[in-house]
Amino acid sequence: MKLYLAGLALCLLMAGCATPPPAAEASASAKPVTAQSGPTRPASIQSVIPSGPLDPITAAEATSRGVAFMQPPTDLWDRIRRGFKMQNLDTDLVRQQEQFYASRPDYMQRMTERSRKYLFHIVEELERRDMPTELALLPFIESAFNPQAVSSARAAGMWQFMPATGTHFELKQNVFRDDRRDVLASTRAALDYLQKLYGMFGDWHLALAAYNWGEGSVGRAIAKNQRLGLRTSYTDLNMPNETRFYVPKLQAVKNIVANPEQFRAELPFIGNHPYFQTVTVERDIDVALAASLADVSLEDFKALNPSMNRPVILAAGTPQILLPWDNATIFKRNFEAHTAGQYASWTAWSAPATMSSSEAAKRVGMSEADLRSINNIPPRMLIKAGSVLIVPRSAKNNDDVASHVADNGQLSLQPEQVTRKTTVKAGKRDTITTIARRHRLNPMQVAEWNSMGANAALHAGQQVVVYLPVRVAAPGAGRASARSHSVRRTSAAKPALRRATKAPARAPSKAPAKRR
Repeated sequence: MKLYLAGLALCLLMAGCATPPPAAEASASAKPVTAQSGPTRPASIQSVIPSGPLDPITAAEATSRGVAFMQPPTDLWDRIRRGFKMQNLDTDLVRQQEQFYASRPDYMQRMTERSRKYLFHIVEELERRDMPTELALLPFIESAFNPQAVSSARAAGMWQFMPATGTHFELKQNVFRDDRRDVLASTRAALDYLQKLYGMFGDWHLALAAYNWGEGSVGRAIAKNQRLGLRTSYTDLNMPNETRFYVPKLQAVKNIVANPEQFRAELPFIGNHPYFQTVTVERDIDVALAASLADVSLEDFKALNPSMNRPVILAAGTPQILLPWDNATIFKRNFEAHTAGQYASWTAWSAPATMSSSEAAKRVGMSEADLRSINNIPPRMLIKAGSVLIVPRSAKNNDDVASHVADNGQLSLQPEQVTRKTTVKAGKRDTITTIARRHRLNPMQVAEWNSMGANAALHAGQQVVVYLPVRVAAPGAGRASARSHSVRRTSAAKPALRRATKAPARAPSKAPAKRR
């Protein structure tokens, strides 16, 4: 009996150590799938279901195989390390970027502390899509994990979406919110885009280059090398210096996270659990009141809800907010118990006609300075008809803003027309009417300015007073045109992303990547 039991135990042990059949091994080398269905796992971690006869494995084979972890890590950094899948890049540029980050411990500390609010959600999304967890470190390179970062080319958010790219990936941008800064929406869009790029190029380094430079630019660089009979890997392509530095920066951060002791870096402990949860907003509510009801500081509230452009949250357009996990319950309880007046002291108002800021302020009952301040209206600008503005909400108004306004409201401005007194000389056959037509003016106005009749005859050389418009450029237009040559991106249909230039500190890079 003892002999029988020993033999049975030996059989079970051999079954647990069986090697996969050749067919199963061959299936592990399948090519990655397209972006629509997500990339496959590398061959080293493919799921293998054994079949056929069972054979014992040698000690050497046993040590070369991966071991499944019985418990999840308590530290999120450890979880990120376990999900590394990208091929390592080992170049002099990587060493240079390692030195840059390792020599700036204060900068690394600020970035990593800022990331603790968002990293768990990003890692969860990456694992759900079976994507490399190295990509969770990409916002370190793009924006230093600052969701409020805005580049000189108007790229915004942690993932640095250009306006047109954000629109292509369904990120709303209106007078009330900018989803390029939204933690959930921008992460979803960024991972969608990265999956698409990996599906196009089948290589994560090339996908990252395309994220920075544009898929069209990377595709043309590959085609050029193919025509010349050259290799087409990331390090072999001719690309702008910013893109050439891009993947080495990510690799350097990955190396520091993988082995912080080697670089004398201190990573703050980040628990492997959610930092925030979503809370449904049922009524329009002031941002300040929402933060107060949740018992969090206004700064922390805005850090989790950075997409809001105005001091009011519109339930029809932003039905959910993010709150620290423990504060969500506090908010729900305090929201239901709130009885001291309205939830929102602001509402939306649509301009019925093109008008000045002063006229609009009179109509809504607030000072011009306050109207321009709360709606970010520069001086000498007219508010175009149909524009949506934030204005005070009267005590009698209990209606929340309609969904079509909350979702699509835009503020459109145009420069005021300023006139300047000018004198012109009349020709031999000129009249008030001909001079008015020449300068695209109303003849009655010109006649009034000169105390004459509209058909009055003029003698050659007679001085005629007219008020001609002076073109006033919109504030900042000169700066925008001066830097327009440096804006980089993809095609008009699918522009790529722009890197942040307002991060606390940046690794050195040369000329900006080109934009199509």
